Amino acid sequence: MEKIPRIIHYIWFGRGEKSPKIKKCMKSWQRHLGDYQFIEWNEDNFDVNSNSYVKQAYEARKFAFVSDYVRLYALYHHGGIYMDTDVEVLKPLDVFLHHEAFSGFEDDKHVPTGLMASIKGHIWIKELLEYYSDKTFIQPDGAFDMTTNTSIITNHCAANGFIPNGQYQELHNGVVFYPRTTFCPYDYINGANYITDESYAIHHFAKSWLPAHVRYRSEVKRMLSRFVGPKMIAKLRDAVKMRG
Repeated sequence: MEKIPRIIHYIWFGRGEKSPKIKKCMKSWQRHLGDYQFIEWNEDNFDVNSNSYVKQAYEARKFAFVSDYVRLYALYHHGGIYMDTDVEVLKPLDVFLHHEAFSGFEDDKHVPTGLMASIKGHIWIKELLEYYSDKTFIQPDGAFDMTTNTSIITNHCAANGFIPNGQYQELHNGVVFYPRTTFCPYDYINGANYITDESYAIHHFAKSWLPAHVRYRSEVKRMLSRFVGPKMIAKLRDAVKMRG
């Protein structure tokens, strides 16, 4: 029996144009999830002044951090599946809807946030939302709090029995985590590809919240990996670290 509703939530604040890569990813949604309802969350249907963290992040035009809160809001109040706009869907996701909540691994240790799902009002999402109830994006010294939601959610899950081993597991609060090959088979660190017959989606990691030069380096690394392989990329990274 399906518990999670057939709703896809995605976020697009700032009213900017979607890139060709994002448009291509979103076409894959229509191809494999054609009978789902799609909800775009933006300035027209979400009050950015409703939460201090969101308000400050929005005014700083750090829209990726706005989305950290809004994705949780959407899942808590409506249920469904949240996806980053740079997630490409490879197969229908219907087989996962019997869970009360699910996500997967981004690597062997961290929970990804590019694809996560839950029933309406799930305790996991409620507790993650509460994290932002007294948070501010601008710190006392004026610097931005750039803590990623991957770190925040992974730490929260660890307190609920999450084991950072990259393996399928079910937590006592009803959240199920799948191996990285299921939803996140691309290794954005070294450019490795772990796609298998059991892969249902790929997070391409557009990294919109990072500076342009960092995103450019990431794209160059991705292209180089096709020629020299991820192991060589890892060695090059280690060599640069040692020299630094």
